[in-house]
Amino acid sequence: MKTTGWISAVLAGVLGGSLYAADANAPKQALNSNYTLVYNAVPGEAESFTEMFSEGEFYARLRSNTFYYKWQTETAKQDSHLISALGGSLVYRSAGYGGFDFGMGLYYSQAFFDDSNDPVNTLKPGKDVLSRYDYVNTGNKGMGALGQAYIAYSGIPKTRIAVGRQLVETFYTKSNDTKMIPNTFDGIVIDTKAVPATAVRVAYLAEQKLRDHTQAHSVLMYGDANSSSSERPEWSENDDSAMHKGLTYTRLKAAGKPTDAPLITGDLHNTAIANLKLDGAFYIVPELVSEVMAEANYKVSLGSVSLTPGVRYIKQFDNGAGKVGGAAYSGKLAGQSGAAGGYKEADSLDAQMVAARIVAQLGKYKLNFGYTQVFDEADLITPWRGFPTAGYTRSMARYNWMANTKSYRVELQRAANKTGVFTDLFVQASFLHTDADESKGYYDENYYYLGFVQNLPMLADLQWRLRLGYNDTEKPDADSLDARFELNYLF
Repeated sequence: MKTTGWISAVLAGVLGGSLYAADANAPKQALNSNYTLVYNAVPGEAESFTEMFSEGEFYARLRSNTFYYKWQTETAKQDSHLISALGGSLVYRSAGYGGFDFGMGLYYSQAFFDDSNDPVNTLKPGKDVLSRYDYVNTGNKGMGALGQAYIAYSGIPKTRIAVGRQLVETFYTKSNDTKMIPNTFDGIVIDTKAVPATAVRVAYLAEQKLRDHTQAHSVLMYGDANSSSSERPEWSENDDSAMHKGLTYTRLKAAGKPTDAPLITGDLHNTAIANLKLDGAFYIVPELVSEVMAEANYKVSLGSVSLTPGVRYIKQFDNGAGKVGGAAYSGKLAGQSGAAGGYKEADSLDAQMVAARIVAQLGKYKLNFGYTQVFDEADLITPWRGFPTAGYTRSMARYNWMANTKSYRVELQRAANKTGVFTDLFVQASFLHTDADESKGYYDENYYYLGFVQNLPMLADLQWRLRLGYNDTEKPDADSLDARFELNYLF
C-alpha cells in the first residue's frame, strides 16, 4: 500500500475515533507504562453476521518519537545522532458472533534523520523507527506494516484460540511497542483458565516480524549473503540486538539444521495459595535451543506497607545450536578472528540463571531491590523482546544475561497504575551495576535511568514520555547518554 493510503486510513480512524471520545467518560484506549494497551471500550456480542462487523470498534493512535544518542567519544562506529519519527496505527476489533471474532492492525512510521551525518548503521535505539534493510535497498525512510491480522474462537469454556498475526505477550515474547510498530508473530495462541486459579497460554509461532521489519522472518536465523542477495542481508532476518549472530543461514544449512524452525512457548500463572504467585514458562526452538523458567513471589502485608520477596530460576538447554553458533551470542566461534574467549565449553549453549528480589510498597511508592546471576556457562538466547532479567535487573536498553554476569539494581517507582491514564506523574528511577566477565569481551558498567509518564490533565487521550539513560562503563571511551521523548494520542 502506498504511503498516502496509510495516511488516509489513519485519518479516517482519527475522525471516527474523535466522535466516540467526545461522549465517553473514559478514554477509549490507554497506554500502560510498559507500553501494553488498555481497552476501555470493548466490542460485545453480535446477534448476526453483519453485526459482527458493524458492532466492532476502531482504535486509532498518532505518535511521535525522538531519540538522541550521545557518545563520550565518537568513532567510525560510535556516532552521536538525532532521529525522529511520526506515524500511527489503526486497529479494528470485531464483535463476537458464534464464538468467533477477528482483528486487524495497520501501522506506519516515517523517520527523519540525516544519513550523511548520521549513517543508518550507527543508529542505536532510533533504528527501529524505520526498516534499515528497506532503506539501504530502496532509500525508503517510511515503513508500513500489517501488524495484526487474526481470527479467534472462544466457543470452548474459559478458552480462546487465536490464529494469524498477533501481539503475543508471554515471558519470552513481547510486543515491546516502545518505538513505532510493535513486535508481532504469525502463529497460533491458546489461552485457557480451565484449571482453577490458573491461567495458561501456549503458542506455536511460525514467524516473527520485528519492530523495524515490514516482512515476517525466521524466529531464530540470522541473515547472510547466502540467504539474500540484497544489501545488508544480516538485516533481512532476525537482527534483534539480542539475536545469536552465529545462527546464520549458511551455518544452519551446513549443519543440517532448519532455517525456519518455529518458536513454541508457553506461560503458566497460579494464584491458588493466598498471597503466593507462581509462574512458569518455557520455549522450544526444535533442533536448536530451549529454556524453562520458574518463579515465585510471596506478598506479606505489614500494615500500610507490603513486602514481596521473589525468586526466579532459568535453565537453558542446548539442542544443537551450540555447535552451530557457539556459546557466545556474538556468534564468534573459537579460533575465529575476534572470537569471544573465556567460555569453558565454547560450543555449548547449556546455561542457567538465578534471580532474587524484594519489593516494598507504601502508598504510591514502590521500591525494588533486585539481583541476577548468569552462571559461567553460556549466554542466554532470548531474542523475542522478552527479557530474562525483567523485573529484577532489567533497565532500558541493558542486556545483562551474558555468561558469568552478576547484576544489582535498585528501582523506585511513583504513582504506578494499571489503568494506563497517568494524571498523577509516573516516575521511575533506577541504578544498575553490572559485574561482567572481561575475558568474554564484556565490561563492568553502572547504568542510571530516569523516566516520566503523564497524561495531560486537560486531554487524557494525550500522553507524553521522557526517558533518560546514562551508561558509565569501564570499556574505554564508551560512556553514553540515551535520551527519548515520545507523544501518544490514543482514541
